[in-house]
Amino acid sequence: MAGQDWVQWHEAYEDPASSLSRRLAMVRQQIATVLDARPPGPIRVVSLCAGQGRDLLGALVDHPRRHDVVGRLVELDPHNAEVARTSAQQGGLAGIEVVTGDAADTGNYAGVVPADLVLACGIFGNVSDDDIRRTIAMLPGFCVTGGTVIWTRHREEPDLVPAICEWFEAAGFKPAWVADGSAGYGAGVHVYSGPTTELPLGKRMFTFQA
Repeated sequence: MAGQDWVQWHEAYEDPASSLSRRLAMVRQQIATVLDARPPGPIRVVSLCAGQGRDLLGALVDHPRRHDVVGRLVELDPHNAEVARTSAQQGGLAGIEVVTGDAADTGNYAGVVPADLVLACGIFGNVSDDDIRRTIAMLPGFCVTGGTVIWTRHREEPDLVPAICEWFEAAGFKPAWVADGSAGYGAGVHVYSGPTTELPLGKRMFTFQA
């Protein structure tokens, strides 16, 4: 990941016309929809490659279930992780933990999975096709039965979104929503319909491409 400045990458969020900004708004909307549908009680959330946590933390700002949400954001970049940590603290989100660590290492999710909501945003456009397939195959270990995964991936050629949807279905997920090509970005929401399984720890899911 040495070739990409992931702090600077977040600056595109400040431009409301950017595809990244529009994608963020969509992800926040989908997060809110998932939270609205969850039964009473704690809602466990896990975010892989969480960055500054703008998707989840932004969605929780005014959400009525904000204090029901507990979980962990995992982010490798120390600056971005600290921004997320500060935002969670300032927002009074005591149930949100931010870990500075490698999101590809399944060991960083010990004690917080299976979850009701898993965010895999900003990953699939930066890793190999094989790593995407491998990561999706591991996601059942992240989810309770009925848990939701929200993911993103660009629609540039070769457009991998149809294959990603097939890989999710092969792993026991059902599509709830997938952005069409006109959105300017790729994204989807898949719900896990299989049995709860144990996530193997100490496994590596993906490696970011420079």
